[in-house]
Amino acid sequence: CKTMGLEALPARPATIALYLTDLTRRGRRPSTLDMKLAAIAHAHRSRGHAWTRDPGVSSVRSGIRREVGVAPEQKSAVVVEELATLVGVLGGSLAELRDRSLLTMGFFGAFRRSELVALNVADLERSRDGLTVKVRRSKGDQEGEGAVKGIPYASNAALCPVRALEAWLAAAAITEGPLFRCVDRHGRVHAKALEGRSVARIVQRTATLAGVDSANLAGHSLRAGFATSAARKGKSLDAIMRQTLHKSPQVARSYIRHAQVFDDNAATGIA
Repeated sequence: CKTMGLEALPARPATIALYLTDLTRRGRRPSTLDMKLAAIAHAHRSRGHAWTRDPGVSSVRSGIRREVGVAPEQKSAVVVEELATLVGVLGGSLAELRDRSLLTMGFFGAFRRSELVALNVADLERSRDGLTVKVRRSKGDQEGEGAVKGIPYASNAALCPVRALEAWLAAAAITEGPLFRCVDRHGRVHAKALEGRSVARIVQRTATLAGVDSANLAGHSLRAGFATSAARKGKSLDAIMRQTLHKSPQVARSYIRHAQVFDDNAATGIA
């Protein structure tokens, strides 16, 4: 605004529309524009200026979304075959035992990274079939009602989340408190739980060790990989949603559509 001699506060609708257009020209995504608009609205209200939705600004915003598209950037899914590759490079150090447990639990439990690092020993209940895990709070459960997930034993012992978790807890002598904790470079296990962003780092670091491209991997890749792998195995949408705790069938189907893009594909076999 200063460069062009325009007043920032209060900003005229035409100024805001021009700002959105300029951001788009510089490659900003529609989601970024929405955050900028929210920040502008907050700045006006916090300084006592009136703020209402202007039809002209809304029209420009809608036009940008139609022109650019609003599909979110998808992180790559770590499917079960890739999970085996990642887990296969991990040894027996405390950090590696933790990472193996985190990767397999994250995958088979279809946990969001925030759910995964929030798990405590008290959230586990052991049975003949595996583990029952209490998710105390999730993205779709902001009231904190909680949910339960079943983590079964895997027939492939190398990928079994139950065995991997038991091995980690025993080696780290963890009997209460957070499941997944910081391990320092001296091999000391701390009482503090990992942060959510640590899940992405572990996924990316292990992928790099395994020779897998980690550029588009994140903590979400485990959850997406579970849904993708389950869909390929013919699991029902309802069964997948029970594990992912998706509230929206539409969101869950987005994983399944991606997994089945080559199933009965009309282009297959034409040439």
